[in-house]
Amino acid sequence: MDLAIFSTKPYDRRFFEAANAEHGHGLHFFEPRLTPETASLAAGFTGVCAFVNDVLSAPVLRELAAGGTKLIALRSAGFNHVDLGAAQELGLTVARVPAYSPYAVAEHALALILTLNRKTHRAFNRVREGNFALDGLLGFDLHGKTVGVVGTGKIGLIFARIAAGFGCEVLAYDPYPNPEARARYVPLPELLGAADIVSLHCPLTPETYHLIGKEAVAQMKPGAMLINTSRGALVDTRAVIHGLKSGQIGALGLDVYEEEADLFFEDLSDRVIQDDVFTRLLTFPNVLITGHQGFFTVEALDNIAHTTLRNVTAFETGAGELHRVAVDTAHA
Repeated sequence: MDLAIFSTKPYDRRFFEAANAEHGHGLHFFEPRLTPETASLAAGFTGVCAFVNDVLSAPVLRELAAGGTKLIALRSAGFNHVDLGAAQELGLTVARVPAYSPYAVAEHALALILTLNRKTHRAFNRVREGNFALDGLLGFDLHGKTVGVVGTGKIGLIFARIAAGFGCEVLAYDPYPNPEARARYVPLPELLGAADIVSLHCPLTPETYHLIGKEAVAQMKPGAMLINTSRGALVDTRAVIHGLKSGQIGALGLDVYEEEADLFFEDLSDRVIQDDVFTRLLTFPNVLITGHQGFFTVEALDNIAHTTLRNVTAFETGAGELHRVAVDTAHA
């Protein structure tokens, strides 16, 4: 199958070309994001491969379908950026990568916690400047602290186990409790009020949009740390900024951001960032932001490429497992 792959970087090309050795698909790499302005590039391609910040709205899907596209192969687990109703009406099949490496994201959440707590990023810069003072670098023992895990799917389950391994008491909130979780399930307000660290691991749905907003921030234990490695829109950024200013939130670690599409995955070091809310976040010394790199491990990229191309092959041949996204999918 001829496959148009959008939002590609050199590492995408390397892993996809290696994985394609056993499939033989025609891979065509496009660096731009898939948007209404770039959708015409996919004309004539049976399959389109999209990433997390590509736009798969009804107008884009209509143009893709008109150009001959039959398959939308997501190289991500999340699918909140896809208008599934429009895809069904247009006869488009949507497939995803349900589990590329849950360890990668769970471990990155832990990295954010450890860095924010022990301030190793600040210490690194100090030492390079010959400053060995410890003032301002005081942290706390993770052992014995309470960690709240919001969402106990594959990633949340692994993160809960990691937290338990550090000797933390683990609380969990999820409408679909996982019997394998090493955690005690409680209502969300109770979790927010008790947890020293709150880590978000749930999908973005209408029900979880701005899950951490003004009310949730007020319910948090004063000075708690908030970590989000899932989807940016789980967090109302303005409400969180207010929480940081008041001290209600003691530290914030983000690998995702609600308006990240025009920022992340690009080198903007020679430009003025126009997003005032994002630049406000950067002024806080207790905020750590990474550019959606939680998934970025060798194992994850290899699994993403192989699973995506297996989906394409299964769709084309009718044989093998196709990780189809159903229109009525409510929980992943």
